Amino acid sequence: MHAEEAVTVTPEPLVTAGAIRVYERLLRPLKGYHRHRSVGVEHVPATGGAMLVMHHTLATYDAFLLGLDIYDATGRLPAAMGDDLIFKTPWLKDWAMDGGVRPANAGAGLRLLQEGHMLAVAPGGMWECLRPSSQARQHRWHERRGFVKLALRAQVPLVLAACPAGDDIYRIRESRITNGVYRRLRAPLPVARGVGLSLIPRPVQLTHFVAEPLVPPPLDPDREDEQVADLHARAMAVMEGLLARR
Repeated sequence: MHAEEAVTVTPEPLVTAGAIRVYERLLRPLKGYHRHRSVGVEHVPATGGAMLVMHHTLATYDAFLLGLDIYDATGRLPAAMGDDLIFKTPWLKDWAMDGGVRPANAGAGLRLLQEGHMLAVAPGGMWECLRPSSQARQHRWHERRGFVKLALRAQVPLVLAACPAGDDIYRIRESRITNGVYRRLRAPLPVARGVGLSLIPRPVQLTHFVAEPLVPPPLDPDREDEQVADLHARAMAVMEGLLARR
């Protein structure tokens, strides 16, 4: 082998085979229920470290529908960075770990990316998913720059994806109680409804749109803050464009 030839190392998958079977049993029916499709999956790298950056809806499972399409297209499932609340709940913690979810820790995320994993993140987090329907198809990323700094330091592409109609699965009311509980306890307490007055998801048609990768510039430690700000602005602009699609 010539010295200049690169060796691609495929990391051990973080999602267990059992979790994949559970995902498929749960997600295939949901995919049919929502007539779900993904546009632009070919932009997702088949190998190597990458960050899949998504818009967070209250339903949440729409992100897993995209993951299923990525798995069908590339054979890989993204690892995910989960909210701290997940790992404070014993049974949920074990299920999440089997499903490839890891704590939202910058050091752990950097290691996963450097090992060649695809890492899924929703920069707006729980606060974004609690948006009322009056703020549908918007993001809450303006103060969230950690994901960009992580991609810059790991030197991996950002692949942005959004499911605009995911905000229509539930009708969410503006609520001071929701906002207060989140600010004090970092816990979700939305006032929402699906079909009729129930929590059954509304059968809206879902389409994910995946953008071409944003490739970060070579890291310049002396200009890192400037590079982060520029890449963050580019990422927000791409996401806003995706959320405007129909």
